[in-house]
Amino acid sequence: MGGCVRDLLLGREPKDFDVVTNARPEEIRATFRNCRLIGRRFRLAHVHFGNEIVEVATFRGLTDDDENGDRVLENGRILRDNVYGSIEEDAFRRDFTVNALYYNIADFSVVDYLGGMEDHRASTLKLIGEPDHRYREDPVRMLRAIRFAVRLGFTLHPSCAEPIGRMASLLRQIPPPRLYDEVLKLFLGGYAVQTFEALRHYRLFGALFPDTELSLSHEEQGFPLTFVAQALDRTDRRVQDDKAVTPYFLFAALLWEPVRARAEAQIRDGVNDIVAYQDAGADVVSKQIHQIAIPRSVSQPMRDIWALQPRFARLQGGRPYRLLSHPRFRAAYDFLVLRAEAGEADAALAEWWTRFQEGDEADQKAMLREAERGGGKSKPRRRRHRPRKAVA
Repeated sequence: MGGCVRDLLLGREPKDFDVVTNARPEEIRATFRNCRLIGRRFRLAHVHFGNEIVEVATFRGLTDDDENGDRVLENGRILRDNVYGSIEEDAFRRDFTVNALYYNIADFSVVDYLGGMEDHRASTLKLIGEPDHRYREDPVRMLRAIRFAVRLGFTLHPSCAEPIGRMASLLRQIPPPRLYDEVLKLFLGGYAVQTFEALRHYRLFGALFPDTELSLSHEEQGFPLTFVAQALDRTDRRVQDDKAVTPYFLFAALLWEPVRARAEAQIRDGVNDIVAYQDAGADVVSKQIHQIAIPRSVSQPMRDIWALQPRFARLQGGRPYRLLSHPRFRAAYDFLVLRAEAGEADAALAEWWTRFQEGDEADQKAMLREAERGGGKSKPRRRRHRPRKAVA
């Protein structure tokens, strides 16, 4: 049901298949010995077949008068929802009409109670129910609306789109760990640039990354800041090429502008540049985790990438060799190259490091002698160019 039916109708291969039934979770567990029940907010059954897991849900009901139901709300937001009902009621409980399509294995038909097929043909994403109520019930639905619309190439129905801007602040009610998972879904699906632009258009990006949004609202030398868009474009290309994308590099890019602004302010006040970037990184992360719970396994590599940036300009003695041996060198170097492509770092410095790491020992020594004659420290030029065209 749901997403797998929607994707099959689009000619796409679903990432998984979900099963829905009138059996209660306890009944499913009693039927399959290889079954585990998971979830508190939504009780689900995971049936294990070797390395495969089939997720089985029970039809959900519309009211909480079922004696075995369990529904808890706070300020209109669902905290726990295990109220069971019929397939018709279950359809009304789904978020969008195109996600409320069922494939009946008994007669191989698509069951549609809410006009999902019509919206599917019109490439329209429409909420089921009254939009203000549904968004208040679960504010993450606003993020899901953006993610589905971008990924499917659908248009948000006006009734679905209108409330988002004025209700974006409701995301502050969502537990930060859940928002971390949602951000990964938003930006690691191969449509990061379009998602970024849509989130900013509907004022959701600022609810997720307030410091970054504030930085992006300012221009430098009359041009908008393009680094985040450049980094997300690179992320999309890696996903499309089936290459690995690390969450720490993604978050390092998303939070770079406020880190850079804080560090440069400290440097102007006389603080050592390496110390400035270390302090700025710690400050930005400590604020951001109140909104999005970035795990330490992600935040520490992010801070390493940021702290290594000023070290690229130090080309004297054995410093380049020590930097080259740093465990985060490659990620930090890639970050420097992205900065140079965005016109925010010296392209000549990025090119120097490209040649240095690829050269043999003799080439490296020659480059270091040349750098010594130049004073041993690069002085990056602040370069700005016309922003690139937006990625379609």
